[in-house]
Amino acid sequence: MYAAKTASDVGTDRWVFKATVFKSLSSKGFVGYGDADPTNTSPLVRGAEMRVAETRAVNRALRKAYGIGLCSVEELGWPTDSPRPAREQNQSVKPPRPNGSNNGQPKLRDRLCVLIRQYNLDPTLVKAYAADFCGTPTVKKASRELVESFVTHLATTAKENRDGLLCKLNSYAQPVEVKL
Repeated sequence: MYAAKTASDVGTDRWVFKATVFKSLSSKGFVGYGDADPTNTSPLVRGAEMRVAETRAVNRALRKAYGIGLCSVEELGWPTDSPRPAREQNQSVKPPRPNGSNNGQPKLRDRLCVLIRQYNLDPTLVKAYAADFCGTPTVKKASRELVESFVTHLATTAKENRDGLLCKLNSYAQPVEVKL
């Protein structure tokens, strides 16, 4: 007897999707898979796990097709101290997988990527600012504490004075040489 087992399970709100992106009619397809269930989605989207899984699959396929090395916001999980709707307060929900950090929070790199997207910042300029802020030639040479401090500083500055932050970031732009 043959029994097929599917990855999606409507009864437990677990969904798995596969998306394929074609850059042109004759191109090779780029495949991305996305899954979602109540343990790896925010309480804010509870009940919409099917759509979250689909979005994750499409985002992954698009990132593969266009060589984008960042993950999407949907994949970063949710902070364990995030406010929950009143109907969720009494239910026990497991936090998402820690995403590589040891405290249940997203990685510093992921938090930085979210800030860059959220405030539409130039990643190259942010990287230069981070190295200068940390007092190191590159961000990779900075200590974790310094990078954490920079991410906190960037979040605060972006929220309170985005225009000032953009001016600061533009000071790190390399002058373009014009050939006549």
